[in-house]
Amino acid sequence: MVCIQNALIIKSLNKGKYTMVRDNNTYFPSSEWLENAHVNSIDKYNEIYEESIKGPDQFWASVADRIDWYKRWDKVSDVDYNEAKISWYLNGKLNVSYNCLDRHIDSGNGDKTAIIWEGNDPSEDKKYTYSELLVRVKKIANVLKSLGVKKGDRVCLYMQMIPELSIAMLACCRIGAVHSVVFGAFSADSLRDRINDSSCKILITQDTGVRGVKNNIPMKENADKALTNTPSIDSVVVVKRTGVDIEMVSGRDVWWHEETINASEDCEPVEMDSEDPLFILYTSGSTGKPKGVLHTSGGYLVYASYTHEIIFDYKKNDVYWCTADIGWITGHSYIVYGPMSNGATTIMFEGVPNYPDFGRFWDVVDKHKVNQFYTAPTALRALMKEGNTWVESKNLSSLRILGTVGEPIKEPEWKWYNKIIGKENCPIVDTWWQTETGGILISPLPAATPTKPGSATLPFFGINPVLLSDEGEEIKGNNTQGLLALKTSWPGQMRTIYGDHKRFFDTYFSQFRGYYFTGDGAKRDKDGYYWITGRVDDVLNISGHRIGTAEVEGAIGKANGVAEAAVVGFPHDIKGQGIYAFVTLMTGVNSSERIFESIISSVVKEIGPHAKPDKMQFAPALPKTRSGKIMRRILRKIAENDVDSMGDISTLADPSVVESLIKGSIQV
Repeated sequence: MVCIQNALIIKSLNKGKYTMVRDNNTYFPSSEWLENAHVNSIDKYNEIYEESIKGPDQFWASVADRIDWYKRWDKVSDVDYNEAKISWYLNGKLNVSYNCLDRHIDSGNGDKTAIIWEGNDPSEDKKYTYSELLVRVKKIANVLKSLGVKKGDRVCLYMQMIPELSIAMLACCRIGAVHSVVFGAFSADSLRDRINDSSCKILITQDTGVRGVKNNIPMKENADKALTNTPSIDSVVVVKRTGVDIEMVSGRDVWWHEETINASEDCEPVEMDSEDPLFILYTSGSTGKPKGVLHTSGGYLVYASYTHEIIFDYKKNDVYWCTADIGWITGHSYIVYGPMSNGATTIMFEGVPNYPDFGRFWDVVDKHKVNQFYTAPTALRALMKEGNTWVESKNLSSLRILGTVGEPIKEPEWKWYNKIIGKENCPIVDTWWQTETGGILISPLPAATPTKPGSATLPFFGINPVLLSDEGEEIKGNNTQGLLALKTSWPGQMRTIYGDHKRFFDTYFSQFRGYYFTGDGAKRDKDGYYWITGRVDDVLNISGHRIGTAEVEGAIGKANGVAEAAVVGFPHDIKGQGIYAFVTLMTGVNSSERIFESIISSVVKEIGPHAKPDKMQFAPALPKTRSGKIMRRILRKIAENDVDSMGDISTLADPSVVESLIKGSIQV
């Protein structure tokens, strides 16, 4: 049971600011924070947490009343990790679109701003009330139905951060279609593979995109390349974002604005079972093929809604901003479904933090009077690197809570975030979770949890983390380290890998029977706080986004002249982790700038620019065991420039390879 000593807390609560007890580098919320918070003390946290663990079904039944059901469930949960079977709110009926739109209008909040869209150009923004948004959602929902979309059909959404992306998501769930959002930076090949894996019927995209200094990101052009080999696609709906001339395929392609102008505004939400699929979102695995993570309607919405309100201490008049891209799970849960199910005002941001200058984030905060700000440590490091002058001219007095997501935040940027952005008066919630979990699992609660820079702190209600040894034994007590697993389920947990339930079991449940294995390692300190130490499999965390090493290696291997490649991570000042590629060329092929560029081009084509290696080393051979297995431990040491602690290399087929790699040159 999690329990924090109250004596340490009491001596620090009246210092007036979100301050620090210097003897153990722990920060506490100021006393004014405690008055109106949803959870206002560590005692209250412990009380609710104990209730949620001892009686999970009763707890999650009470939480589920936060959303509207057409029919309540017959049974709260039915979970068997030994078979990878997970169900929540069995036979409950609801509609996610109704819960995110109609019910707020029915309760008299139709004129409240639902989405603030902040364009790439600082002069361009739009606001949509809940009533306005519902009309737009109904119209495109009817367009989809006219194109033959039925309940259960998959619809692929390939867009930048434009309002139509969230509108399309809500339209899909209104009519029972399953959306699959593909991140707008993915290549045509990556888009094709994702469309084909889930047999999408419709693609919605845009003419071109803008992001930072990039004015014409070729979204429709990429889509057309992908669609040369996607037999399941019947129609393509195109949003006119920039007005650039593009090719429209007669009989297949239609314009969003032309189809919606006369579309009916009458579209009743379809009654969905709690376990009906809501969306598929692809995430990298340790093998080359991405995994189609499938989330369902009832449990996911309950969990996204609850975690958004409690962890960000959301109040009904707050303006909330998550800077993520909706192409990733953070955008699904904490830009769209969590905030909108709570009737929040949520910001969608098309741009980047350094355009037109490094003060853009803080300009947006002041422009829209943002109360909760949720971003990635990668962005903070990049902004911190540019100094404080970009911040000092801003007001930022509207901020109440700061959050981080995607990777553990290190102490330097945590302290900069606290002091320079939060003015030492904004609790920082360092959240740990995954695409697979649907929502945040470990995080401070802003008015309850004393925080330590770099620690995700304590589990959220109903979450039962354990540390396991390599043999699968639970490691008890504090001041310990192990493999992070979850002992029990929660409503937001993924249900399967689309089309491959065996892979779902093999990936998450086969290694340690009876547990969900996260793939991460963690430490638990003397106070029971969790510190995430990173992936323990062949998955890299680049700027908070997971990229499989096998996927990158496969893309490198498709370049002409490449015989073999091995990819590992290394510490990166901005990204947290960078990609280091060791490349062996074909006999007779010499390293050159042309080969280097062709490898980079291959990775961009196969995956996207976000997967480009940060460092590349051409090597005559790779370190392999006598059985032919690449010894990645050695490559990681070389990439990290930690060659003095290489360990035993006697099992290598040719130990001299190591010396040649250490002496080898690197291309950046």
